[in-house]
Amino acid sequence: MKIIKEILMDIKVFLAAFWAILLAELADKTQLAGITMSATTGKPFTVWLGSVAAFSIASAVSVTLGMLLNRYIKPEFIRYFGGIVFIVMGTLILFKKI
Repeated sequence: MKIIKEILMDIKVFLAAFWAILLAELADKTQLAGITMSATTGKPFTVWLGSVAAFSIASAVSVTLGMLLNRYIKPEFIRYFGGIVFIVMGTLILFKKI
């Protein structure tokens, strides 16, 4: 019974991460870059492989960083700091500063 609970919890975490990332990444600059590269090179599979490899590495770095930060910093602080950074970056993009 304990194993089933652990598997179900893993599935919940997996699905939460899957949907959060999928919805956050839809129609962003990265996707537009992939569309452009695929259209201009005519090699969609190669572009897809490169995109998957790059996103896998970026995800591994962010997950590892999150794991390390969790050891030393409270999750609430990380969440608030991430929210503030997101707002600042959005504002800078809005005013064409980056």
